[in-house]
Amino acid sequence: MEEPRNVNSAPAEGRPTAAAPAAGSWQTVPTADMPASAPMADGQQEPQRYKPHHAFIWLGGLRTLFVVLWVMVISAFSGLAALVAEIAEDPAIGREMGLVVAIAIGAAVLVVLAIAALCFFMRWLQWKHFWYEFDPSEFSIYSGVISKKRTHVPYGRVQSVDQKASLIQRILGLCVVSIDTAGGASNKAITVPYLKKSQAEDLRQQLYMRKAQIMAQAAGQRTAGAAAAGAGAPAGGGVANDAWQGQPGAAGAAAMGGGAYAGAVAGAYTSAQGGEGNVLDAASNIAAQMTGVFDGPSFAQQPPSYEYGLSNKQLVFTGLFNNTSFVLVLLGILAACGQLIEGIADVIPSSEMLLESAVEGAIAREGALMAGGMALATFLVIGLVVWALSAVGTMLAFGGFKARRRGDRIEVERGILQHSFQGVAVDRVQSVIISQTLIRRLMGYCEISLGKIDAMESNSGDDKGSKSGQAGKVVVHPFVKKSECAQVIAGLIPEFADMPTGATPVAPVALRRAILRRTLWQGPGFWLIVATALFHVAVHVAAVVSQDPELWDMLTIFDPVCGFLYAVGVVCMIANCIGAIMWARESSFAVNRRFMQVSNGGLSRESISFPRQKIQFGSTRTNPFQRMAGTATLRATIAAGVGGTTIALIDVTEEDATRWLQWLEPRK
Repeated sequence: MEEPRNVNSAPAEGRPTAAAPAAGSWQTVPTADMPASAPMADGQQEPQRYKPHHAFIWLGGLRTLFVVLWVMVISAFSGLAALVAEIAEDPAIGREMGLVVAIAIGAAVLVVLAIAALCFFMRWLQWKHFWYEFDPSEFSIYSGVISKKRTHVPYGRVQSVDQKASLIQRILGLCVVSIDTAGGASNKAITVPYLKKSQAEDLRQQLYMRKAQIMAQAAGQRTAGAAAAGAGAPAGGGVANDAWQGQPGAAGAAAMGGGAYAGAVAGAYTSAQGGEGNVLDAASNIAAQMTGVFDGPSFAQQPPSYEYGLSNKQLVFTGLFNNTSFVLVLLGILAACGQLIEGIADVIPSSEMLLESAVEGAIAREGALMAGGMALATFLVIGLVVWALSAVGTMLAFGGFKARRRGDRIEVERGILQHSFQGVAVDRVQSVIISQTLIRRLMGYCEISLGKIDAMESNSGDDKGSKSGQAGKVVVHPFVKKSECAQVIAGLIPEFADMPTGATPVAPVALRRAILRRTLWQGPGFWLIVATALFHVAVHVAAVVSQDPELWDMLTIFDPVCGFLYAVGVVCMIANCIGAIMWARESSFAVNRRFMQVSNGGLSRESISFPRQKIQFGSTRTNPFQRMAGTATLRATIAAGVGGTTIALIDVTEEDATRWLQWLEPRK
């Protein structure tokens, strides 16, 4: 992993900047595209209108035109194919229809030009009526040609400002900005398309700066009201010990203060860890320094207090062991096994082959084996090639990866060809997720991500789906050693550093219930064996009843296939049984004064930590079998994702479930 930096005075590297602002007073430096607000007659400032780049017209028009032309070509393809076939059969038809074809081509060209003119004209109208303003208390976006629309975004509700740029947009120096506000499932992301990179940075900083001013004013009013009422907060705000098993309380990050704690941990982590970066960082830095065709130099930003990247080994492992590539390789292996079984089935002599000579039968079997071997090798080579291509694509997607803490928000940017930037306010983070696939577990690595409140995609505007990352989840490290997770979390988001240390395991009877549940009732291997057995018996019964020789010959191929399916089912059942045993041994939950942590083990493992105050509601649930075993299921719902996320742990003891409900009760 690249060496994290504790930067307090220097601007981010690899980016041209203006003079750095004084500490504690950073602000936006206006650019030529961002003129100052014009004074009004009464002395007030009239909000300045800001428009997207003119690429909104021609680039968006070209995209719309391409879609229209594609629909026209698909619609006319059948007629053109029939005409070409008739001309091929009778060339005289082509000579007679030459004038008609020329007229048709000319008419098509005129239609295309008319459609292009209409597309660009409509885009020009949309661009002319699209702008945004910074009002004293809110951010406003105006759009619409016939139906006018104004979107109001209060500064205090801005939660994250992300940006994304495709390869063409990176070359041009443009990007698409997505603004999320508090609101969860009922909220929609607000998209501002085709902004220059410097304009997008200015927009982001303006929104964060104005939000900070609004929040500071509100905090000052609350402080004044509390002082007038004589209400003082206890010093430190932490609790030395927790009522649950005597675990440490919030005396860590809360007592030290977020900023001081982050700086102390980040400094320790910087001195303890080394990093050499990766081969794609140079390309990312070059791309960051290139302003693009239309963009100009950037300007100073608030320096990050903590930052890290990926080492060469982490980048390669991220590409090789991503989930998509493993699924493709698994499909290739299954296809190769199926082809091999087919080749082996061809070797098995049928009733007709028994009537042939021994030499002809040997030649046939040898040819079938060679064909099966060639097919197996082909599938394996194709699988390896697809795996390699998927790994390269993932490495390009994570090239130039940087995660940093800047003020009260976390920023993650990555991508060589298609660049994405995510900025998440700390108060929007709902949970910290540490997940391990089977390969990551064997290697001692994991993935760290943050669960956040997410917004639905906007139904209007350009570049739909411009939000980067998975919904409700921000990956802050794709491949890190398990032993380094605590240090990364403490440096990046120290508000979550005071996690519970003890763990309450599931009930002892959960092992038996997990084996039955995962191996039988919910096990795909068990049901594969059952379905194969039923179908196998049905085919044999039909062969016995009908006494059809062709059906008996088909059984010589069908029996090996069923044997393979039985073997796959048994392997799946064994894997499910091992996963159930590991789940019962590793699954647990833990709480302290401020946090809860839920761990679900197995062949893959996931641990989710979230603050108590982020829990929307919690409940326990039991079914008749759980009541007989004296267990219950814990369910805690947080606001992460679109519509919330429920974290569950099955088969804890009833006593632990009751104590957890007591811990969940509101406190003064």
